[in-house]
Amino acid sequence: MIALILIPTTLGVLVGAQQVIASWNAAGQYHRILEKAELSASVTEVAHQLALERDLAMHYIAAGRTPEREEPLRAQFAVVDRAAAGMRTKAAAMTTDHGESAWTLSRQILTRLPEIAAARTTVLKTEVLALPTLTRYAQIIGAFQQFHGEIGQGGEDEALATGVRALSALAKAHEAASQQRGLLAAVASAGRFQSGELDRFMAARAQQDSELEVFRSVATLQERQAYDDTVTGTLVDRAEVIRLRALAQAGQSGPIDIAPESGEDAGFWFAAMSGTVDGMWTVQKRLGASIIVQSRALEDAARRDAVVAATYILLLLLLVLLITTFVAQSLVSPLRRLRREALDIAGIRLPRTVRRLRETGDESTLTVAPIAVDSCDEVGEVARAFDEVHREAIRLAGEESRLRANINAMFVNLSRRSQTLVQRQIKLIDGLEQGELDERRLADFFALDHLATRMRRNNESLLILAGQEPPRRWNHPVGLTDVVRAALSEVEGYQRVAVEIAVNGAIAGPAVNDTVHLLAELIENALSFSSRDTRVLVSTGRIDGGIMVSVTDTGIGMTHDELVQANERLARVPEVDVSVSRRMGLYVVARLAYRHGIRVQLRPHETGGLIAVVVLPDALLHAPVPAYSTIQTPPPSGFWDSAARPSRSAPSATDWPSFATDPVLPVPRRGRTATGPIPVTRPDTASVTGPTAVTRTDAASVTGPIPAVRPGSAGDDDYLPIFAQVQSAWFERGNAGGATWSSAKADAGWSAAEAAATPSDAGATTSGLPKRVPKANLVPGTAETTSAPRGVAPIPRLSPERIRSRLSSFQQGCRQARTRISTGDLPPFTS
Repeated sequence: MIALILIPTTLGVLVGAQQVIASWNAAGQYHRILEKAELSASVTEVAHQLALERDLAMHYIAAGRTPEREEPLRAQFAVVDRAAAGMRTKAAAMTTDHGESAWTLSRQILTRLPEIAAARTTVLKTEVLALPTLTRYAQIIGAFQQFHGEIGQGGEDEALATGVRALSALAKAHEAASQQRGLLAAVASAGRFQSGELDRFMAARAQQDSELEVFRSVATLQERQAYDDTVTGTLVDRAEVIRLRALAQAGQSGPIDIAPESGEDAGFWFAAMSGTVDGMWTVQKRLGASIIVQSRALEDAARRDAVVAATYILLLLLLVLLITTFVAQSLVSPLRRLRREALDIAGIRLPRTVRRLRETGDESTLTVAPIAVDSCDEVGEVARAFDEVHREAIRLAGEESRLRANINAMFVNLSRRSQTLVQRQIKLIDGLEQGELDERRLADFFALDHLATRMRRNNESLLILAGQEPPRRWNHPVGLTDVVRAALSEVEGYQRVAVEIAVNGAIAGPAVNDTVHLLAELIENALSFSSRDTRVLVSTGRIDGGIMVSVTDTGIGMTHDELVQANERLARVPEVDVSVSRRMGLYVVARLAYRHGIRVQLRPHETGGLIAVVVLPDALLHAPVPAYSTIQTPPPSGFWDSAARPSRSAPSATDWPSFATDPVLPVPRRGRTATGPIPVTRPDTASVTGPTAVTRTDAASVTGPIPAVRPGSAGDDDYLPIFAQVQSAWFERGNAGGATWSSAKADAGWSAAEAAATPSDAGATTSGLPKRVPKANLVPGTAETTSAPRGVAPIPRLSPERIRSRLSSFQQGCRQARTRISTGDLPPFTS
């Protein structure tokens, strides 16, 4: 509708605007013609007065430059100067907008004006003759009169152009008549024609007759009649008689006596010819005034046309606006109501209904309120159609809610069943591990144990996606170090993870499982998308409002767009859609973070890869776990593994720094094997059975660098660092029933180590360095073993890379221990 009204209205406005612009431009053009006509009138006045000055100057020269003839000449100078001053002002106002030719001629007029003073000086101060004086003045006047032809340039009115041509022709005729007056006055004063004066006199007469013919051919009847009525009378007739007489006497080669009846021939002729010249000047002024009037009238008419056209356009626009408003009001109001309620349905009512359906699953109580558009036109039909769409959307939402509920129930059912089977599998593997003596088969059991743990985490992920709470919760807070290491026990490739716990704390029991699950998902993601020969760093730090846990890898990373999308999913609870199959861990992390108010964000690493930042709020934390504080409360069932059962992930004695006082036990986790040791009290001071008295150190003593993974090779694919020390009392089981760990053997080991504490040397070298005795400081039982114990495979030869890695780990652990001791965070070890 708007287009149907707008298009013709726009065309009408454009046509009217063009008319307004054209009329306004025409008005401006006629105004410039008016200014040129006013300048032409000034030129007429100056030309007439300057011609009179010239004629008086010629009479003055021919009469012998007498004082009697000088006085009227000087009086005429003042008249010419006044007329020239007005012409100069109007000529200076000319610009290029008046036309290039008009502007050029106006500049020529301004240039010629100073020549008048030079001509006067020549007349008064030199002995110049009359004919050169005539020529010089004629050149100045001719330059002025050229401007008459430029008046009508740029105008389109034919009457105006005709009047301009008539004025130009009459101005030239006036100049020719004035030249005859001056020439014959000089001849009468001298008594004869000088050289060239007769020819000039006859040429001026011929030019006058020719220009008068042009004037009569272009002038209107009224203008010709005005000329005939003005240029007539006794003086005109007398001037004609005197002219004929002078020509007749010039042919007889005698003296010239043009007025025998008068005493002064020159004055008699001058007065008679002035009647003709003044009459022509009068007609010129009338023609100039007529041109000015016509220009002003044309300008006013053009401006009036522009105003009228603009008024019509405004009236047209107002009329169209009123019609459009009236019609649009009857159509747009229902459309706006339809749009407003449709947006309300799409943005508020329908999502609220869908959310209620998801919560209750009952759509029988839901009703669809129709859109408040009750017209019978097309708009009303669209409103009724949208009501049907609304009802169908609610029906589909109900079906989707039932389908989602069924899928969630399937997830929960399958997860529960699988979780039960996995739990039984773990218990079965535990039993097999307890009675197995072959280290390779035991390594296989450990691998199955680890896989089962990961399977249980995947089942819990399905429960989380289905909106279920975790099946198990802790009743007591757990230290952040234990939580991190428990998370490591649920990922593959935990040997590549380096842990740096700078700030420790206790996480509330109900959030322990979810926090472990969240960290495990992030660590597994870092391990999966980074090279196998790189490390993944897990570190902590204190920030305002909580503790920050960072998981840093140097893997392939993510693009900027992928990073933005991932952070958007982590910032809110995402809906389960098709992409959950590809990024299930991201959905699980987002839901776990939302459940406990944890903030998770992915950031690009400066050297490549990603940094997963996890902020644990203070509301989720308890007081930090103090170093070497004793917890007398027995841990939850399954939280600690049996001290008698080795862990696949526990490094060997050569992989970790030796502690002077404390043996190690596997780290606690959610019922499974942990990924590293933590110091506990020595067996001779606290028992590991019953209510456990566990002493925890600061995080720095338990989070040393993870040993490098030994590259797989033929024949030792299942090799683990824990089997490197096969003579440790840890693995001695005795009879079939299995013997417990003996503290006496451990004390013997400590005693042997103390015996080798003082190095033996064989003097000093020439440089002053001590000489070492080969094998003099070996701990008894740890070297010169010619055969492996029964049932134990020989120890594989370690590669230089593995030795370098172990020494680096030892050095880093020692450095961290010294740092903790120097800062007071960790009491020094005492024997």
